[in-house]
Amino acid sequence: QVQLVQSGGGLVQAGGSLRLSCAASGSIFSINYMGWFRQAPGKQRDLVASITSGGSTNYADSVKGRFTISRDNAKNTVYLQMNSLKPEDTAVYYCKMAAQAMALRVPSIYWGQGTQVTVSS
Repeated sequence: QVQLVQSGGGLVQAGGSLRLSCAASGSIFSINYMGWFRQAPGKQRDLVASITSGGSTNYADSVKGRFTISRDNAKNTVYLQMNSLKPEDTAVYYCKMAAQAMALRVPSIYWGQGTQVTVSS
């Protein structure tokens, strides 16, 4: 099956930048969807950005112009470049993929383990 491993994140001052990575391991036939979600303490998990297999992107209004989602199909990896970070961006960030395993070729949803992003003022 598919496993997602996240990297990046950490502590940064307001106005700074961070880059998150999420790599899918395993025998993957295709990835139909990649996305980033975040969840602040006491809050629900919300969509931050997503990208489809066709390259179409979608961003939450709160991050438009500051965050950029990208992918490397050869590496089965999705990235989230976060610029001009604000304290309100502080949350645990999770990557999500809709992928098909090589053997079954049936789409399934996979989640990364989460990465803490803390932005200080």
